[in-house]
Amino acid sequence: MNRRALVTGAEGFIGSHLLRFLQSKGWQVIGGCRSLEADLLPELRNVEFIQCDLTKRQRVEEVFKEYAPTHVFHLGAQSLPTVSWSDPVSTFESNIMGSLYLFEAVRHMKRSPVVVSACSSAEYGHVTTSAVPVTEEHALRPLHPYGISKVCLDLLAREYFLDYGIPAVNLRLFNTTGPGKTNDAPSDFVRQLIRIRKRLQPPVLEVGNLKARRAFLDVNDTVHGFYLAALKGKGGEVYNLCASRTHEIGELLRMAISLSGLKVEIRRAASFMRRSDEKIIFGSTRKFRKHTGWTPMFSIKHTLTSMLEYWDNAT
Repeated sequence: MNRRALVTGAEGFIGSHLLRFLQSKGWQVIGGCRSLEADLLPELRNVEFIQCDLTKRQRVEEVFKEYAPTHVFHLGAQSLPTVSWSDPVSTFESNIMGSLYLFEAVRHMKRSPVVVSACSSAEYGHVTTSAVPVTEEHALRPLHPYGISKVCLDLLAREYFLDYGIPAVNLRLFNTTGPGKTNDAPSDFVRQLIRIRKRLQPPVLEVGNLKARRAFLDVNDTVHGFYLAALKGKGGEVYNLCASRTHEIGELLRMAISLSGLKVEIRRAASFMRRSDEKIIFGSTRKFRKHTGWTPMFSIKHTLTSMLEYWDNAT
């Protein structure tokens, strides 16, 4: 089968890694981006990048008619909870209306593609310790506009499967990190350490809440999950995609410092603190493993090491 994938949000962190992975599997890949500014696009050969702002319904329809993808990986979104607090309207326009326009365009295709959507663990909100690792059946009680928008995507995809037979598979992504990631604790630590090593900032590392526990999945395991979801995931189903164990943020900090070989002062900074910060975010992947055979392969030490190398070359 000749597989043609359209990846929305292709200029993003996970999207750019997914493009490379699909290319390595011999797929024809189309990267849908909100903007075609050269400095925002990953450097990849044989990938056709197209402008596709998901909030522009006519443009979305044109793209699906022209390219007729066999698989759609829907990652395009405003993905920061902090931004969603300051600008909930734009977050809803991008994440809810953009997703609705995408599914409407798919609905009018002659042959429906498989649609794998990037949903989020933020849909669960606070989860009690007794309910961890959280399963897909847990109540959805998001804490911010971003989480609400992902609940809407989750429900939209299921509705279009039930009403129109679109083979839609949802992945509730938990914390994902790796080379090129920004705006999470490991990347903040690593980027500051590289700046300290290069004497671009004093040997003071600013941090936020170090007590929270997170299960950070390597981005390579994440994109492999998207691939298996497209091939083996069941239409209308939702799956958690998460690392196998949690780490306290402070533990990740100490590991990153040790790997860097630096001596630094640690200082709390208000700019790194969130209004609502879940004590633990950890999901059960039992269902996804059973349906697809997926299993994570990369350790957090490997991930932090690759991030240090990436930012050392990029800074």
